[in-house]
Amino acid sequence: MRWTVPNILTVLRLLAAPGVAVMFLYFNRPWADWFALALFTVAALTDWIDGRLARAWGQETRLGAMLDPIADKAMVVIALLVITGFSGMNAWILLPSTVILFREVFVSGLREFLGDTAGTLKVTKLAKWKTTAQMVAIAVLFAKGAVEHYLGMLSLGMDDALFEDILAGREEDVFGLRWLDFGWDVSWYGGIGLLWVAGILTLMTGWDYLRKAWPHLKEGGAAT
Repeated sequence: MRWTVPNILTVLRLLAAPGVAVMFLYFNRPWADWFALALFTVAALTDWIDGRLARAWGQETRLGAMLDPIADKAMVVIALLVITGFSGMNAWILLPSTVILFREVFVSGLREFLGDTAGTLKVTKLAKWKTTAQMVAIAVLFAKGAVEHYLGMLSLGMDDALFEDILAGREEDVFGLRWLDFGWDVSWYGGIGLLWVAGILTLMTGWDYLRKAWPHLKEGGAAT
């Protein structure tokens, strides 16, 4: 076991995955949203950095190869559970999240079943794009949670008609509600769009892995 810098970054990313959920246990919103966003973003960046460093420094190890996909999956799965819970099980988030979670479990099961032949399920460029889309979507949705909290807090108790007049520009916008509303629209629709793109890419990569594994599945089964 070699504790290289890339491996240390991978382990830190793995530890950061549950930390995203812990933010909502120890901090009130919107601070929890901001801290979760910061932790998730920094951890996601290490996914790109540790791979670059490992290749540049010739420090690719079996430990890193094993932990790297586990850390990525843990980050995505835990973050999606948090976002789904705080979204009130919104169908626009729940459906692509379900697809993503199902695929991750399914492919992990395939790799475990294939054992020594799991090398046929190598990470493809499409799978890397899938992971990138997932992480960007999750970061945007965490930002949406923070903006939504500010918008709700500053408009609390405000008459609906007055709120609409402020957004329409007919009343003075003392609290910057128009900018917050714009930020909410961008982060909500942008996050949802990216999450659905990630869901589609997830399906495509899952099908690709199943297609590659199918010949091995037909040759005979492993004991259960």
